[in-house]
Amino acid sequence: MNVYITGIGAVSPLGMNARDSFSAAARGVSGISAPELFSSETTQIFAAGQVKDFTPEPYINKREAKRLARFTQMAIVAAAQAWEESGLSEAGFDPDRVGVVLGSGMGGLDVICEQYEELRTNGPRSVSSFFIPTTIINTTAGQIAIRYGLNGPCYSIVTACASGADAIGHAFYAVREGRADAMLVGGAESVMNELAVQGFHQMGALTESADLARASIPFDKDRQGFVMGEGAAFLLLESEASVKKRGVKPLGMLAGYAQTCDAHHITAPQPEGKQVARAMAEAMRDAGIEKEQIGYINAHGTSTPLNDATESAAIEACFGEHAAKLKVSSTKSMTGHMLGAAGAFEAVVSLLALNEGIAPPTIGLQEEAEECRLNYVKGKAQPLESEYALSNSLGFGGHNSCLVLKRGGR
Repeated sequence: MNVYITGIGAVSPLGMNARDSFSAAARGVSGISAPELFSSETTQIFAAGQVKDFTPEPYINKREAKRLARFTQMAIVAAAQAWEESGLSEAGFDPDRVGVVLGSGMGGLDVICEQYEELRTNGPRSVSSFFIPTTIINTTAGQIAIRYGLNGPCYSIVTACASGADAIGHAFYAVREGRADAMLVGGAESVMNELAVQGFHQMGALTESADLARASIPFDKDRQGFVMGEGAAFLLLESEASVKKRGVKPLGMLAGYAQTCDAHHITAPQPEGKQVARAMAEAMRDAGIEKEQIGYINAHGTSTPLNDATESAAIEACFGEHAAKLKVSSTKSMTGHMLGAAGAFEAVVSLLALNEGIAPPTIGLQEEAEECRLNYVKGKAQPLESEYALSNSLGFGGHNSCLVLKRGGR
């Protein structure tokens, strides 16, 4: 059974919706700036992919917003955009057959930090009664289900930086296997606070560069680490029967998904990228396509020395001679690493890249590392004429996820 995409939404460092975000990415606009949500003096981290001037209105009023973590607010806005574009509510639907899946890596960590400080400073009675439901990840999926009266499967996925992609994959299964007519699915993350930033910094995962143009530089020989990002993205996945019944023109198709595990190290990837290559191969097998049909890969491309080398090796191993014909780019060069939201946002970017015929660039990349030998769409967007794209997401814990997207009509 084919699974179609009938709505998309996004809140990102590049824009307040999916198409504005993609337009900025296609033009090579950087969403990376000096930190405003955490102290660079405390952390000695000088770049961040922040969502500028974010407001959840009109989807969330000011009173309600005070009771919701920032990642939840972003999720609700992105989900609302996807839901509205799909037009599913206007057509009528069976609420028992529509569900929600959300991917997030760290949830309401910012609220945990705030409430602990409240407890320490003002005593136990100062802790908010909304503390627990505000911080746990699954209640964000529940919030979205409540808004639209969706009684189908509703849950959350946590696989670190692969969370958004795995959420999409699980929703894909639910629709394809006939357990749901439609699924509202995505990822959301916002942990722009000193504890989270310093935690990643202590691991050596973040760049210390103060040069914003050279902070997030995937595949570059001088890359040091990733830039912390935030945001949310959602898709409405719908069954073929539902799409035909409604007579709507889908934006595209989610054609395949696969997930593997390195079983190698809790944070470092397996150097040869064997399981990353297998995830891509199995996703294409799941989609029923040959590797030569792929024209674009939105790489995980974090700008860390280990990830970029491993992912490049995996692409070469998986695609063989065809690897030289691929356009491979990392939009994290413009957004930073949106963590649990990254996989969902990059799936949306991949779909729009196919539909618009544009492979967004890897900005900031000046000289490829010796171990990075592919076409990384350096500096400027390139024309793209392809029916299929891959979106890779790799997470701490050895999680490797790959989505295959098929373009809709242009």
